[in-house]
Amino acid sequence: MTSTSKNAAGRVDARRARLSRWLDPDETTLAVLLLAPAAILLSVMIVYPVGRLIYTSFLDLSLTSGLPARFAGLANFQQMLDDPVFWQATWNTILITLITVPGALLVGLGLALLANLPFQMRWPVRLSLLIPWALPLAFAGLIFAWFFHSEYGVVNDVLNRIGLPGVIWFNSPRLAFAAICLAIIWKASSFMAMIILAGLQTIPRSLYEAADVDGAGRVRQFFEITLPLLKPTIVVALIFRTITALQTFDIPYMMTGGGPGTATATLAMYIHQNTVSFLDLGYGSALAVVMFGLSMCVTALYLRMIRGSESAS
Repeated sequence: MTSTSKNAAGRVDARRARLSRWLDPDETTLAVLLLAPAAILLSVMIVYPVGRLIYTSFLDLSLTSGLPARFAGLANFQQMLDDPVFWQATWNTILITLITVPGALLVGLGLALLANLPFQMRWPVRLSLLIPWALPLAFAGLIFAWFFHSEYGVVNDVLNRIGLPGVIWFNSPRLAFAAICLAIIWKASSFMAMIILAGLQTIPRSLYEAADVDGAGRVRQFFEITLPLLKPTIVVALIFRTITALQTFDIPYMMTGGGPGTATATLAMYIHQNTVSFLDLGYGSALAVVMFGLSMCVTALYLRMIRGSESAS
C-alpha cells in the first residue's frame, strides 16, 4: 500500500513538473511555443504549395486529355527550351523588370524627397502617394488602356490638339510595350515612395545641421548623408519591387492581353494561359517553377548585396 501511494505521488509530481514547465517555460521552450504557429502557417501556406507545384511540374497532367496524370520527368522543362512563346514571355518579363524597377525607384525617390520637405500642409502630398498604390492593378491597367486608346484616348487627344497625328499605340509592339512600362512605373512609384519616405524619417536632422555648419550644399548632403543612409531602405524596396515585377500580370493583361501577338506577353500571363485556358497543369506548373526560381535568385542576389555592404561597413 505504501509503495502504491509513493508511485501515485510520483506520477502526480511528474505531471505537476510538466505543467509548470509549460506554465513557466524556459527560454528554449518559450521560443518553440512562440515560433510554432508561424512555422505551421508557413508550412501550410508556402512549403506545401511550393512542394506540390514542383511535384506537378514533373507530371504530364492535362485536364483536356482525359488521361490520368503520369510521371513525365523533365519533359515539361524540355518543352520549354523548344517553346518560342516561353522565351518571348520570359524576355518581356525581364525587360519589364529592367525598365520599371529603376524607373519606379527614381520617380519614387523624387516623390519621397518632395513629400519630406519641411513645408506646411504636407498631408495632401503624402496622401496623393497612396492613390496609385491603393488602386487595384487591373483598374490601373484599364485606366491606361483608356489613356492610350487610339480613338478616344487622352494621349491621342492631346497630340491632336497640338497638331500631331494620333497613334495606334497597341498595334505597335514597341509602343504597346512602352505604354505598359509607363503604367507600371506610375503604379509602382508610389509604393517605392512610401518605403523611401519612411526611411527618410529615420535620418536625424542633426546630421544636416552639422553639414550646413561645415558648408556642405544640398547636393553634397544628398550624396553623402541621405543616399548612404537610405541604402538599406532602398534595397528592401528593390527586393519587393523586383519580385512583383517578375510576376507582372494584371496591367499588361488589361491593356493589351499580351498583344499584338505575344509581343507584350509576360511569363505570368503565359502561366495563366496554360493552366486556366489550356488546362495543362503540368506544363503550367513547370513555367511557375521557373518564375519561382527567378524570384529566389533575385532575392538571394539582393540579400548578398546587403551582407556585403554590412561587412564592408
